[in-house]
Order: sequence, then structure tokens, then C-alpha cells
Amino acid sequence: MSIMPAPDRYAVIGHPIAHSRSPQIHALFAQQTHQHMMYSAIDVAPEDLAPCVREFFAAGGCGLNVTVPHKETVLALTGRLSPRARIAGAANTIVKEAGGRLMADNTDGAGLVRDLTHNLRIAVNARRVLLLGAGGAARGVLAPLLGLMPRELVIANRGVERAQGLANTFASLGPVSATGYAELDGAGFDLIVNATAASLHSQLPPLPACVLGPTTICYDLVYANADTCFTRWAREHGAAQAHMGLGMLVEQAAESFSLWRGVRPDTASVLSLLRQHSPP
Repeated sequence: MSIMPAPDRYAVIGHPIAHSRSPQIHALFAQQTHQHMMYSAIDVAPEDLAPCVREFFAAGGCGLNVTVPHKETVLALTGRLSPRARIAGAANTIVKEAGGRLMADNTDGAGLVRDLTHNLRIAVNARRVLLLGAGGAARGVLAPLLGLMPRELVIANRGVERAQGLANTFASLGPVSATGYAELDGAGFDLIVNATAASLHSQLPPLPACVLGPTTICYDLVYANADTCFTRWAREHGAAQAHMGLGMLVEQAAESFSLWRGVRPDTASVLSLLRQHSPP
């Protein structure tokens, strides 16, 4: 009688992490693609990040997803950065390569772009885009968003200097500029992407309503079982559409899954299943 080997271990680390649907998503991917693996969520405070990552892989772990607030600091714990992680200065995926070396990658931007363009059919080319926040999440999606060739991309942040630093870093990739929230002008944006963590704390970035026009589409990278503060604000102030980041979560997870397992799962069926229990 043969003994089934232990499943390969994966996890998502963050703080907080109880809200994460990544374990459910990866379980569905594994079932769909017949992969022998398990995936859990681990709450890790910033001061415990380094020992947690070391212990996870020392104990045989095969890969990690990384979420708030660790996306930037985790880079120093890996031996190699993918081009996506290097340009973003942040990572959401760690891959254990042959020989045990850890590679940091960033699948966030690819996930957002696929959700916007493939799932939601939102055009970004030649449009005016407002990106809220200048942290790890914003860094992860900036290059892919600029790759869609918007007419203009404005980064708004409470700390203007940090936003300006990002704009300078990514200036060679497209028309990007920086501003504070109070300085946002009255011209409506075509697409507003909330890359702050405010929604995790039921808070709203200090946005003036003038940034919205009658055709503005709002997108919150955060997802929840009901509207976030940001998507609720968008609907109340007349946005044409308001979406949460569930589609991005599924798409970036599929990208991570394919890096780890060498097979890309079908996302449409998983997203449909998850949305049966989520708002549109």
C-alpha cells in the first residue's frame, strides 16, 4: 500500500490577514488542475516578517504570497528579483527556485490589467487615470497601467514627496505626475484606482468629488463582502461604475499559481463562483 506524500505547502502572509480569500481561491485552482498542495493564511506582524519567511521555507514551504504591509520590505529577504518586482520595488509572490534560492515577483499589475481589460472590458488607452496612494500596492500596478498607454496618469497621496518620488521613478514609462489630494483639479478622471489600504480600515482617502465625471469608472484594489468605503462613495457621487478588486485578486493569484505549479488555471469559473457570494 503506497503512502500519499504530504501536500506541497503555500501560504499568504500579511497583517491583518483574516479577510483574505486567497486560501479559497488557491484551493479551487488546485482542485481544478489536480495539484497536490495546501494553502493557508498566516498573520505576520512587521517585526516578525524575516523569521517567519525563513522558518516557512526551512520547514519545506514552496511559495508565498505577500500582502499589506510587507510588499516592499520582503524584497530584502529574497536572493533574486524578477524584472516586475525590480521595477515595482515591491513583491507579492515568492517562488522557491531550484537549489532553494528565493525569487521575489510581482503579479499584482498583471492581475489588475487582466481584470480591467479582459473581465471588465475597460479601455485605458488615451484615458485620464488617477492612482490613489504611493505604497507597495501602487508601485506594483504603476508600470502595467502605464503600459496600457493612458493619456495621463496622476498619482495622488497624502505625502506629496513620496508620490513625486514614484512619478520620477516611472517617468520613462509614460506621462505620469504627482499631487496631493487637496491640489486635485476639477477635471474629471476616466479611471480612478484606489491603491491605498484605507478601505481595510473602513476609511476613505480625502478625495474631492470634483475628480468624478459622468463617465468615471472607480476601482478599489481592496475587496469585501459589501461595498468598500471607496466604492460606496463612488456610487453616491455619481460614478458610472464602481468595482472592487476581487477580479484582480483572482487574476494575480492565477499568475502566482502558474509560477509555482507550471500550469495556469481557468479564472472565469473561479471568479463566477466567488461572485455568487459577493456584490456585483
